[in-house]
Amino acid sequence: MDKGRGRVYLVGAGPGAPDLISLRAIDRLRNADVVIYDYLVSPEVLRFAPESAELIFAGRRGDKGDRIEQGAINRMLIASARRGRSVVRLKGGDPFIFGRGGEEAQALADAGIEFEVVPGVSSAVAAPAFAGIPLTHRHYGSFVTFVTGHEDESKGAESTVPWSDLARAARSRGTLVILMATARMRSVLARLAASGMRPDTPAAAVQWGTTAAQVTILATVGTLAEQCEAAKLGAPTVVVVGEAAALREKLKWFEAMPLFGKRIVITRTRVAAADFAQKLRALGADAIEFPTIEIAPPSSYSALDGALERLNQFDWIVFTSATGVERFIDRMRTLGHDLRALSHASLCAIGPATASALATYALRVATIPSEYRAEAIIPAIGKRRVRGARFLIPRAQVAREVLPQELRAAGAKLVEVASVYRTVKPRHADTARIRAMASSGQIDLVVLTSSSTAENFAEMVGSAAKGLKAAAIGPITAETAKDCGFLVKVQPEEYTTASLLDAIFAYFRTEPQPHVRRHSS
Repeated sequence: MDKGRGRVYLVGAGPGAPDLISLRAIDRLRNADVVIYDYLVSPEVLRFAPESAELIFAGRRGDKGDRIEQGAINRMLIASARRGRSVVRLKGGDPFIFGRGGEEAQALADAGIEFEVVPGVSSAVAAPAFAGIPLTHRHYGSFVTFVTGHEDESKGAESTVPWSDLARAARSRGTLVILMATARMRSVLARLAASGMRPDTPAAAVQWGTTAAQVTILATVGTLAEQCEAAKLGAPTVVVVGEAAALREKLKWFEAMPLFGKRIVITRTRVAAADFAQKLRALGADAIEFPTIEIAPPSSYSALDGALERLNQFDWIVFTSATGVERFIDRMRTLGHDLRALSHASLCAIGPATASALATYALRVATIPSEYRAEAIIPAIGKRRVRGARFLIPRAQVAREVLPQELRAAGAKLVEVASVYRTVKPRHADTARIRAMASSGQIDLVVLTSSSTAENFAEMVGSAAKGLKAAAIGPITAETAKDCGFLVKVQPEEYTTASLLDAIFAYFRTEPQPHVRRHSS
């Protein structure tokens, strides 16, 4: 693409679950200058856009009355592209299925703007799949028809949907998938019944499919509307009509997952949160990445640089985190030091993750405390080896002083602390969204992996954080969390993320909570 010319990408964001977005869509987002997104786009998807990108909310559902007018969106796309910007028009589901992506593509073509269409997973397919409803089946439905049901006939317009033909087709082992019919479900189903469809034909409605708020109601053509009204189902809802819908009772799988319906907020750094979030999603949870810390260089490298010049003078180097290892090695590389300079010292790692980070550089650890906290260092090394020894502790700029104090009290000849990084609050956190979710009871658990994550979450979210249930990785973090007003419900015996995940799973398994239908915009 000519760097002087802009381009618009009409991108499907998928049906709601953030891990259903395509690799191509992620690539286009990562290179976007402008992202114009719809109400149905998961906020978790927006994290793929660079921090420098301009994010523009195109509005809520049409019935909310605050959606940006389509013509204005078209003009916005054209104007941004003409300024040479890479524009991602991010639409829920697929841009060309039951949306106005086709109209937007026409407007771009008429204006001479280059564009690309990136397909997405449509809710028309995904919502039934996550509800356990196959749209085609050799014995129950050999074809499927997709239709919208939002036409407003009260204004005198004659329906353009051939309901009689659809009813006749569905009677011949077909499946109907109806979108945008929430407000008119009763009249749509009545039309099908009046056109000859048996009232006892299986029918289902799936609200917020693929997300933690998913609710599925299985009934019949004659009873579905009444049951949905009683359950107060609203948009977005996908309706499925046909014999195949009845298979849900046997094939429902998403709701059977152990963490289905649980909204769990992860406060680790963005890089560290991704893997943990994926593991939670694999168990059915709605994992919300809300980093409350970012890793930044220390205010000064003077202490670390001085220590690196004298590495042969230390008997022990104690690493307290994997991040400390990475930043320590990175600084050595920047200053041109050789890893062999570490051969004079024995290495101690607090926790297996820290030891694993050292092993990445073929650095062997002499000892790992049985308990992954500073207080266990001296017993692990042995008091005799501590006495008279010289220690270097590369760590975060702000950290507990327990370890240096205890080493000195145990007779260490020298204890040098060198800052290799500091934690700061993120600059672009989605704080308003998390605060709203916390205030309305939409968060089931907050995962805290350090005292900093607990303190920053409480500061960023404010009073809404009080009383939230939390999972703390260790006793120090748990103590801080309690001081911040959290209710610590989960604390693993081993202070690792793997054990934390197991403890979260065990908590929800042994203390089940009723699934409440909720959704945050």
